[in-house]
Amino acid sequence: MTVSSIEPCPSPPAGPDRAVPDHAAAPCTVAHARLGQAFPALRVHHGPPRTGDGWVSGAQLLHDPQGLRELIDFDARDGLDRYGTALRPDVAAGFCLHRYSWPVGLLFTLPWLLERRVPLLPAEALSLRRATGELTAEPGAFFCLPQDPAAGLPGALVVPDEAALRERLLAALTEHFTPVLAVFRPEVRRGPRTLWACVTDAVVEGLWQVSALLGEEERAVGALRALLPEHAGARTAPLLAGTGFGFEERDGSAPVRTRTRAGCCLLYTVRPADSCTGCPRVARG
Repeated sequence: MTVSSIEPCPSPPAGPDRAVPDHAAAPCTVAHARLGQAFPALRVHHGPPRTGDGWVSGAQLLHDPQGLRELIDFDARDGLDRYGTALRPDVAAGFCLHRYSWPVGLLFTLPWLLERRVPLLPAEALSLRRATGELTAEPGAFFCLPQDPAAGLPGALVVPDEAALRERLLAALTEHFTPVLAVFRPEVRRGPRTLWACVTDAVVEGLWQVSALLGEEERAVGALRALLPEHAGARTAPLLAGTGFGFEERDGSAPVRTRTRAGCCLLYTVRPADSCTGCPRVARG
């Protein structure tokens, strides 16, 4: 299984926590190592961006049309293999955006959840290889809390409290995804709100799903609700406010946590009879 096998709107997996060895306390390495332990289909290497041999760098994505085309073509081929029918070009681009945003969002949110650190990662600081589910990341500066043992390291930017750290996470995500959405928009053929809905869904669901594998689901859900509150006046833009979490009873069993998504992934265009769990197009009774 690779990242390319993730459905555009995957259902949340469940699984036990796994033992994780001690790692050096360098910023974000512990969180990224735990990501690989919990979800082996996604591996993060710390280091400079790579190109060639299936790697596409963030700089290529943003500045070389062939880089974006290579990523979208991967999903077009995958869609034909998976569904037995060709995807519409905008649908293939939308799937590609989701499958970029889901793992990249975790580069930010998992260190925030597990280490209380938020890396600064512009798109040019990473690369990805879709066929093998690998990413490279080269964090520079990072935000942390005053009591963090890493607060004295080079590149540490200390913020006073959890609320300030949440603000820096939203800002870091915005800084990363704003230029990425600018290059995807002509391909996806959707407006800014729809594109940010895709990013919001990927950010929320990525952390929710991986945290469940780590035995941290309740903690992650609480953290996400604080990050994207639904109350009036919440300042989350351009990410959409609210996480969409709820509970649903199924066949008389204990209620299961569900989520209503902010946007539609257009899976119905290739599977007309299907709809994703939590699709906003499906009326809720």
